[in-house]
Amino acid sequence: MYEQVSHSLLNEILDELKPEIRRQDLRHFYTRLGANFYAIHSLFHALYGSREDFRDKSIKLVEVMAARYIERSAELEAQDKEREHNHNWFLSQEWVAMALYADGFAGNLDGVCSHVPYLQELGVNMLHIMPMLLCPEKASDGGYAISDFRRIDPRVGTLEELQQLAASMRRRGMLLTLDVVVNHTSDEHGWARRARAGERKYQDYYYIFPNRDIPDMFEETMPEIFPETSPGNFTWDAEMDQWVMTVFNSFQWDLNYGNPDVFIEMLDVLLFWANQGADILRLDAVAFLWKKIGTTSQNEREAHLILQLMKDCCQVTAPGVLFIAEAIVAPLEIIKYFGEDAVIAKECEIAYNATFMALLWDAMATRNARLLNLGIQSLPNKLDRATWLNYVRCHDDIGLGFDDRDIIAAGYEPFAHRRFLVDYFTGAYEGSDARGQPFGRNEKTGDARISGSLASLAGLESALEAGDEKAIDRAIQRILLLHGMILSFGGIPLLYYGDEIGTLSEYSYLQDPNKAGDSRWMNRPRIDWEKAGRRYQHGSVEQRIFDGLKRMIAVRKGVPAFADFNNRELIDLENPHLFAFLRTHPEQHMASSVLVVANFDANPQYLELGNLRYRSVHLRGTLQDLHTGETPRLFSDRLVVPPYRFYWLSNLR
Repeated sequence: MYEQVSHSLLNEILDELKPEIRRQDLRHFYTRLGANFYAIHSLFHALYGSREDFRDKSIKLVEVMAARYIERSAELEAQDKEREHNHNWFLSQEWVAMALYADGFAGNLDGVCSHVPYLQELGVNMLHIMPMLLCPEKASDGGYAISDFRRIDPRVGTLEELQQLAASMRRRGMLLTLDVVVNHTSDEHGWARRARAGERKYQDYYYIFPNRDIPDMFEETMPEIFPETSPGNFTWDAEMDQWVMTVFNSFQWDLNYGNPDVFIEMLDVLLFWANQGADILRLDAVAFLWKKIGTTSQNEREAHLILQLMKDCCQVTAPGVLFIAEAIVAPLEIIKYFGEDAVIAKECEIAYNATFMALLWDAMATRNARLLNLGIQSLPNKLDRATWLNYVRCHDDIGLGFDDRDIIAAGYEPFAHRRFLVDYFTGAYEGSDARGQPFGRNEKTGDARISGSLASLAGLESALEAGDEKAIDRAIQRILLLHGMILSFGGIPLLYYGDEIGTLSEYSYLQDPNKAGDSRWMNRPRIDWEKAGRRYQHGSVEQRIFDGLKRMIAVRKGVPAFADFNNRELIDLENPHLFAFLRTHPEQHMASSVLVVANFDANPQYLELGNLRYRSVHLRGTLQDLHTGETPRLFSDRLVVPPYRFYWLSNLR
């Protein structure tokens, strides 16, 4: 009966659509709308069904979807149909991504377009351009404090230049990922300005209160995100004479998704960027979308309903577009952003594997894989038609959100171990060659995170300063080892710009008063293209890293077992310094399997092949390392794994 109610409402909505919409050829739109409307109506009703204006808002929702469908180009519509037919297209091992800031990478969008051949040379075919929309110059949060959701910062480029870049990438078979900051706006956004001016409609777009009564109730259970720079979760706005919820920074106002107008506005923004040529939309801070007194206001059920509704609506207008969930939360929580109680992903098809990233850095510091193995065992299997983004570094800090139970099982005390990691990667630990900085240090709890570029954290900065060739070699091996893991683990590997040529941490941010208090700016570099040119100089640091990555990427693309179909088996080894897993392809013979083995220690380690052969039928005959094409050294049926090296072993027959 409830489904009949939704169909009845749909018929009424279609009868009342604006004449300019009803006159269009909407055959494919109506087909998709009919197929998805029961879910859309159910979710919209669960969130907003108690409102008297529910029917009017439902009409507005469909009108937005229809209007954006009408604007979608014939080329993008054809791409939608192809991806609907080949719905697992993004699970292929052929995709390799890079994230970058347009201005830091090449000055502006024109510069990015001119350097697309550089990306192709490396093997990158998925490009994530970090936020480039209009932000206040002195309060941008690295591009995440948006003052206009439809305007590109003129210093970066224009909408037309972005469209040209997207078209150029489509011709080359490359994918474009763009950010949409869905949780908050800048306090200089037009909605915030109108709220300050006293317009009640726009005050309802945010969480605004006349006194501390309700804010104090929220604060009882909400954690602080940036305790150093933005303590608390509310900011007093003197002009409005009221309190505003500002979870991240005082200049970022949290949007109130309890208001259906906010949802419809933000859906319109998503579809706008889908129509500019984005293949993938990265939804920022999705864990924070729903606020509730008495909770942490993170990972709430309603946040998942909002994402499901966004996905269902996008399936109607732009079904070829994927969502990335930017939710840096515990493993048991992150898996929910694919969708709960489902077989295939029904929220976001892609999520960041922050757990794997942090565990890799733990293994690098401890020189063993004990916590890495335990943490991966605690990582739940993803849904079908969903995948991870596996990365080593990004624009943000490295959090240490390991499960305390795993830390204890690995033989460590949780607080002391996290302090060790911060000390190690900031160079405070004796014998450490890492050069990072703490970020977000909480003096009340002692917690902290870590900033720094991959090369500096891996020891390259200190090695170059010392002119120590052995230390330089060791740092390069560490950089390649970490990338070897994300390229083979299962999911889409995401490189970070500059890492491919060993870019060190950038310290000029300390001279900018708007940035000096945020150490994350040290890993948001401006690419030195003269340095990048040294990738052609044999024996240079840049050549060794760039060519090493280029070779790995090329090999990965030709290994079907590296496609992502939940086809990874963790191998439990007696040697704590080694990390190993088996990759297979569900539609190919076991002989095409690949055994990945990594040594995180500074000394050679041994893998007892006899033990593996006893437990597995896949290890037979001569082994070949797909990465190098070489046959690894064996000694008394032991595989020797050199320091900070990895193998992709195949031909196991």
